[in-house]
Amino acid sequence: MLTLLSRLLSFSVRHRFLVVALTIAVGALGAYNFTRLPIDAVPDITNVQVQINTSVKALSPVEVERQVTFPIEWAMGGLPGVQQVRSLSRYGLSQVTVIFDDGTDIYWARQLVAERLGAAKESLPPGLGEPQLGPIATGLGEIYMWTLEAAPDARRPDGQPYDLTDLRTIQDWIVRPQIRTVPGVTEVNSIGGHERLYQVSPDPAKLVGYGLSFRDVLEALARNNESAGGGYIEHKGEQYLVRATGLVQSEEDIRGIIVGNHGEVPIRIEDVAEVGVGRELRTGAATEDGEEAVIGTAIMLVGENGRAVSRRVDEQIKAVNKSLPEGVTVKTVYDRTYLVDATLSTVRNSLLEGAALVVVVLFLLLGNLRAALIAALAIPFSMLIAVTGMVEGKISGNLMSLGAIDFGLIVDGSVIIVENCVRRFAEEQRRLGRALTREERIDLAYDASQEVRQATIFGELIIAIVYLPILTLTGIEGKMFRPMAQTVVLALAGATILSMTFVPALVALLLTGRVSEKENFLFRRAMSAYGRALAWALSHRPLVVAAAGVVLVASGLAAAGLGREFAPKLSEGALALQPARIPSISLTTSVAMQAKLERLLKERFPDEIEHVFARTGTAEVATDPMGPNVSDTYLMLRPRSAWKKAATQEELAEAIEEAIRELPGQNYEFSQPIELRFNELISGVRSDVAVKVFGDDLGVMLEQANKIGALLRATPGAADVKVEQVTGLPVLTIDVDRRMVARYGLNVADVQEVVEAAIGGVSAGEVFEGDKRFDLVL
Repeated sequence: MLTLLSRLLSFSVRHRFLVVALTIAVGALGAYNFTRLPIDAVPDITNVQVQINTSVKALSPVEVERQVTFPIEWAMGGLPGVQQVRSLSRYGLSQVTVIFDDGTDIYWARQLVAERLGAAKESLPPGLGEPQLGPIATGLGEIYMWTLEAAPDARRPDGQPYDLTDLRTIQDWIVRPQIRTVPGVTEVNSIGGHERLYQVSPDPAKLVGYGLSFRDVLEALARNNESAGGGYIEHKGEQYLVRATGLVQSEEDIRGIIVGNHGEVPIRIEDVAEVGVGRELRTGAATEDGEEAVIGTAIMLVGENGRAVSRRVDEQIKAVNKSLPEGVTVKTVYDRTYLVDATLSTVRNSLLEGAALVVVVLFLLLGNLRAALIAALAIPFSMLIAVTGMVEGKISGNLMSLGAIDFGLIVDGSVIIVENCVRRFAEEQRRLGRALTREERIDLAYDASQEVRQATIFGELIIAIVYLPILTLTGIEGKMFRPMAQTVVLALAGATILSMTFVPALVALLLTGRVSEKENFLFRRAMSAYGRALAWALSHRPLVVAAAGVVLVASGLAAAGLGREFAPKLSEGALALQPARIPSISLTTSVAMQAKLERLLKERFPDEIEHVFARTGTAEVATDPMGPNVSDTYLMLRPRSAWKKAATQEELAEAIEEAIRELPGQNYEFSQPIELRFNELISGVRSDVAVKVFGDDLGVMLEQANKIGALLRATPGAADVKVEQVTGLPVLTIDVDRRMVARYGLNVADVQEVVEAAIGGVSAGEVFEGDKRFDLVL
């Protein structure tokens, strides 16, 4: 090993131009890899999971769990590498989350789930929704959000102002398709406004008068809204495709459809029903600054560079704005780039300040500017070598990994070699009484580096060994801290290689002419003071040892009283506020309460809050399923220099909580956007700490949960302790009397079809308007 190092040192100083050129090439590779490095604000600690979402609009939560969730959940049992399967059943939605072991390939996991899902579909009742796999995303996936706004004077082609239905249509058919083409975006989610549809509303009295039923109307709509193909014919040497068009094009086409005959008079849809453009029953809504809005969210693909994808989405948004109707614009409300850039700015400033301090200290210690710069050059090149290793090892750059690099550790080996070379050069020049020749300089650079090579290697190796236990961590703590240790070890490895190659080569190349080893005034005073202190300590050994023991014990006692936290919280520049209301609240009332909350926040905290937006209920893609009683509220904060009512984010959260207490009927939880998604995806809850109660009797489980909640509220340091609201949602149940139904010659399904069509609506096909298509609902 030592012989190999000696040969490496000899090669480096004798082929110094080649070594410098190779080092510059490695640095250029690192600079290129920096553009490829996945960069985000925090490490992605989300586990490997696959979500299965099933939209079941006609069923209550109990029926959703019994008929949809249980069969899918049971089918996922026994899959290789599965850690846990959890589920959620709400009105209109079943969500099953399959969590795999860390390190499992996400695409292989999705393939396994898709195969089992095929068998599970056979157990589902016919006519229900089709189970779909959720997007390939993690807790860092929601990287960009926007709202659609129409100017007060903006008008549709028919002269009417744009409403929320129009904005939702623009979002779904103009904005969303274009954003989905952005590389790195796996899904675009929409919430808010109303989905447009064509609605046929029969008059039950008229149907009875004509002897018709809902089924007759449904079948008539289906039979008169189809196109058919007739193959092709040949005529005069040419081939003609044959098609029979029958799709409805307008409301008038729907009104003219024949339902039946009354004698010899045809009965049309317009005779028994009203036809118009309606709104689909929605499970979620969005608000911004106290008004209803339409919000779109770009979700990033797993493993992509969050900063780069956010920038690409932002560029695409600018292009989308050019294609929107006059007066309609897309406004960005959340952009991860701002947080990532702020994080990078913090890391960059810390690194630059650290590098500058290292150069100054080296100059003060060595007394030679060239020597200080040679040692300091190990810093950027070590960083670039570490970046190349991070890219190859798929380690993301974030505040934990990049911020963990200590320049003092990196430059340590180079300082030892440079300092010894300067000392030997100065001694040899004093002995010879002249400047060194090139050959003497090369030989002496080799000898001086050879003298301290063991100390350099062992010093760097000992530092690296300290990080080895961190590399053995698994689970969430491994995902959080292992990248930090890997980055530091990579930087140390690069620094060690540079200290054995690049630094000796530069010493032989640049330390020409007269070289002197100078001790500045501060260093001489420090050495003098240290000498006196050392002499006193050696003459009072028992007292010094006893004092050190007292300090050690006192430090241990003080450390025992310090607070402990898994990881320091990163200020994301935004707050996430979650109001929870009674489970029985309607979506309309919940939105009204949310709008009132947002107006209060904007009024009370104009200097601290730039704007507020929220998602209430469940979006179209159920990545974050919530009931209508819960809202995810995002408070985008102004720069801290503009704040007047708080100095820190914690103080601001306390002030906000105090202000919103005057709004009745709501409980609140505070968090941050990324932190909120991490908590929810990892554990299925949004809080930092959660206790789950398992059992078969919901009433008993709720009773035990309330007891646990009371105990937790009495725990010192616990705040915002809430018990999940799982009861209180009113359900109107229609029990079919089988004997009475049979007496009228009907089946249970006949009654259920009427209930479904009369209240919830039944799909009768689609109406096409160019590239757009809208449901036709009875």
